[in-house]
Amino acid sequence: MVAITRQTLSRPLLGPASYLASRGKLPLSTRTGHAAHSSLAAFEQLIADYLPLEQVKLVRRAYYYSEQAHYGQTRRSGEPYVTHPLAVACVLARMHMDAQSLMAALLHDVIEDTGVTKKDIGAQFGSDVADLVDGVSKLTHVEFDSAEQRQAENFQKMTLAMAKDIRVILVKLADRLHNMRTLGVLNREKIKRIATETLDIYAPIAMRLGMNEIRLEFEDLGLKALYPMRARRLEAARRAASGNRKQLIEQIRGQLSQTLKREELTATVVGREKHLYSIYQKMKAKRKSFAEVMDIFAFRLIVDSVDDCYRALGMVHSLYKPVPGEFKDYIAIPKANGYQSLHTVLKGMHGVPIEIQIRTHEMEDMANNGIAAHWLYKSEEGSTSISHARAREWVQGLLEMQQRAGDSLEFIENVKIDLFPDEVYVFTPRGDILELPKGSCGIDFAYAVHTDIGNHCVAARVSNQLVPLSEPLESGATIEIVTSPTGRPSPSWLNWVVTARARTHIRHFLKDQRRDDSLALGKNLLDRALMAHDTRLSAIDDATMHTALASLGKADIDALVIDVALGNTLPHIAVAHLTNRYDDAAVSGEGATLGIRGTEGVGVAYAKCCCPLPGDAIQGYLGQERGLVVHRDSCRNLVDLREQRDRLMSLHWDEDVDRTYPVGLRVQVENRRGMIAVLATRLSSIGLNIERIATQNKDIQFTFVDLELQVSSRIHLARVMKRIRIIEGVLKVTRSARR
Repeated sequence: MVAITRQTLSRPLLGPASYLASRGKLPLSTRTGHAAHSSLAAFEQLIADYLPLEQVKLVRRAYYYSEQAHYGQTRRSGEPYVTHPLAVACVLARMHMDAQSLMAALLHDVIEDTGVTKKDIGAQFGSDVADLVDGVSKLTHVEFDSAEQRQAENFQKMTLAMAKDIRVILVKLADRLHNMRTLGVLNREKIKRIATETLDIYAPIAMRLGMNEIRLEFEDLGLKALYPMRARRLEAARRAASGNRKQLIEQIRGQLSQTLKREELTATVVGREKHLYSIYQKMKAKRKSFAEVMDIFAFRLIVDSVDDCYRALGMVHSLYKPVPGEFKDYIAIPKANGYQSLHTVLKGMHGVPIEIQIRTHEMEDMANNGIAAHWLYKSEEGSTSISHARAREWVQGLLEMQQRAGDSLEFIENVKIDLFPDEVYVFTPRGDILELPKGSCGIDFAYAVHTDIGNHCVAARVSNQLVPLSEPLESGATIEIVTSPTGRPSPSWLNWVVTARARTHIRHFLKDQRRDDSLALGKNLLDRALMAHDTRLSAIDDATMHTALASLGKADIDALVIDVALGNTLPHIAVAHLTNRYDDAAVSGEGATLGIRGTEGVGVAYAKCCCPLPGDAIQGYLGQERGLVVHRDSCRNLVDLREQRDRLMSLHWDEDVDRTYPVGLRVQVENRRGMIAVLATRLSSIGLNIERIATQNKDIQFTFVDLELQVSSRIHLARVMKRIRIIEGVLKVTRSARR
């Protein structure tokens, strides 16, 4: 490989022959041979059809710059490396992308693989092109712990660049497409890794941006790379099936064309062939045979206007009987990626199912090219297409997720969740339409409306009926969210939500809440320990605090306080450093008992083994990374924990505790029909919330019923147990651990 110095590349990177060729003074054949000549000539012809001459010259100059930067470098196939960026630029040229995108495609590997810097590219071709190239370039000079982290960090970098310029992802998709087309020369392990990444991330991104043609090619190439034998067999079966069905397909197409012509409606009728990956996925997911998947005949009608779409729909419904519930109007309500079309399913001759899509020519281009069609249809007034506007909204959502995610791996996990939407359409009380992924619940809806509404939601009204927040939503419903100033996200919400936005905001809130709770608890624990020395945390002078933090290895007081709350640093050890007393009295851990209010949040946990309640004698255990865990004084687990006396602390309940706590009860009842219903009815009648109910058969006479209830105190529990004991058929009631 020939070394290229940065000094050389900071100048216009064109030798005499290349420079003259770029000016049209020399024939292209003076470059690198006939193959390169024909490829570049075809590319120039492609862009000359839609770009002004001055822009064509700029693009050509970028090609020569790339050619010289990659001089001496070859691909695994043995071809000059410049053939790859040229092929990437050709993919974008077929979408009629602008000159800056084409220049970025031609230069997209020079920062990563040569001595050229972003500054050099900016000086030669402008800051916009330099930003595009930098956005596509991978992080090459950073060490990563794993391949997954490398992938996540690179994607995160690209997302930040996408937020500034959406064209970054288009260049990246074209780059990945050519790499997928030329996978064959790599080893098997690399082929599987790249194909899996493409199917997991890049194909869904292409779908999210409405770029259907690229998405379908990604999926088919990915299937062939991962499962070459399955792909070959499916391809052979598809060819055979197409031959057998040819006559029937032509017959249906003829009938559709005649009907439209009779009504004087200009339309193009095309058959839609199922793609290999789509066939494979349906066979796998729905456990159908190849014949069952191929049993549906699919056609697309392309007309001149939106009015013609609805006229054509009426005509095909008059020709064949429509299948109830299978009509979808994506023109009135476009998909999240801006896709528009009418979909219907008909019963044709001999009961054959026929899928019909009806759309305009512009909708067809939008469906195939998605956001890239924005450049194809961009008007002089600079109007923005639906797909372009939706794409920008999505990228802004990605940016928000990236800012709130804990790390790059969590971010990419959320992106993957967001990339598989099978939408439901619901209405706000004002009549606005929101599209959400299938399976979304009221919490997803709340966060889609506004973060604050999500953070304070307590219930949902679906078509004026109160429903649990966890209930999945259905298309067409009107959703109203009930909020409360005291409402707050719960960790259990993560089990229900589907959207990445909701998941990210919940995690972010819980992290912040955990930090706030830990700060409050840690200060409380330190103050309690410092009381034995007649001082408080706020009374420690700056010099002493600085020395103590340095000796404990903490960056600041907040880090120390949080570590104390999490049990990573014991309070009396911190106090010994803060007071400069290291004798036995200082590190004994003795001090005033800590009051438990029940409002400490996630900083304090209540042991499931004994279910402490207000009124119980309690002790606390500072578990490492777990924080303070409250146990009943009589808990059997404390016997083992008492050996770690430095982690135990005396606790008491505050007088103003005002909340409910979970507790377990075991009820022995006669084994007869209806006893469970009687128990549940009696508990419900006294206003108790039953969290869980389960039975265990002891023998033919008796049954044990395990209950999990919410009660406010030990006295409240005693009253509940008394009410249960008087029920006919109840033999014994005892307090037990939660399961």
